[in-house]
Amino acid sequence: MKKTVCASLLVATLSYAHHGVASLGVVGLEGPGAPVETTSSAMLPEDKFLAYMKLDYASYKKYTDVIDDEMEESYYWMYGIGYGFKSYLSGYIFLPYYTKKQEDSVQTSGFHDINLMGVLGFKYDEGFILTPQNESLDDLEDWHFTIFANVSLPTGDSELKTANGSLYDAGMQLSFGEPSYMIGLSATKWFGNGFTLVMDTSYNTFQEHTYSDGTRVKFADEIRANAALAYKFYVNPKKKLRFDTNLEANFLHLGRDKENGVEQEATGGDILYTTIGFRLFYNNISAALGVKLPVWTKLNEEDKQQGSEGKEDYRVIFSFSTLF
Repeated sequence: MKKTVCASLLVATLSYAHHGVASLGVVGLEGPGAPVETTSSAMLPEDKFLAYMKLDYASYKKYTDVIDDEMEESYYWMYGIGYGFKSYLSGYIFLPYYTKKQEDSVQTSGFHDINLMGVLGFKYDEGFILTPQNESLDDLEDWHFTIFANVSLPTGDSELKTANGSLYDAGMQLSFGEPSYMIGLSATKWFGNGFTLVMDTSYNTFQEHTYSDGTRVKFADEIRANAALAYKFYVNPKKKLRFDTNLEANFLHLGRDKENGVEQEATGGDILYTTIGFRLFYNNISAALGVKLPVWTKLNEEDKQQGSEGKEDYRVIFSFSTLF
């Protein structure tokens, strides 16, 4: 049978104080599914473009009635375009747009740092080989993998100032001020029926940046590990329509941020999220919606980290993409 890959989707996860990282995936009428948050190992078809947008909305819990500078909610938009240079090599450009709102109604909003990403795809079929251009449905049951790397460039504004002329906190700025780097690995196994298992892990590191007031800040390194099970709930080949459900476990480890070389209190820790969502595929369009909830946390100073990762009430993730 001929390979059937008709549309793609691309989603991204973003965090309050730090950044956005992209997770990638391709889904067609038949074959493997793609989760909402976890990066799948399916590649963009050769000589095809992918256009997409994504929203990650976060609402944070409040533990006191005191109105201060804690984060209340955030809107992390991401726009991007991808291109399949080869069946085993894809490239992407991301342009994030962030709005961060504190509970005292202070907010910052604007474009963040541009991200560039490259993805190398390969599979295991009696040995490791690069992802071929044509695969049968039987071939798609093999284990597939990707290695991906990302660099962000400091194109956003890291010098936003308050009404009194002082700099906003680094977590409210719209740039890291320096390039950041990420590398990751994904693995995907389609079982030939409705189920697809997807796993990924990534490591993200940041450089120290010196702000105009002389303060030096280095955001903490991040480690992510995700696992997802996608299930093809409904498919109608005549209408080129497919509906998948997804259940995911998303682990995030954050180190401590540093200011002037000193590790900061009330930063860092471990968080386990679960994401429940679905994906709708129609012709060459894909849309996904998920709710992401923190189900376990071990933060370094649990009672002082209101407004940080792990202290969300909930996150809502929506993505839309089209292949052309």
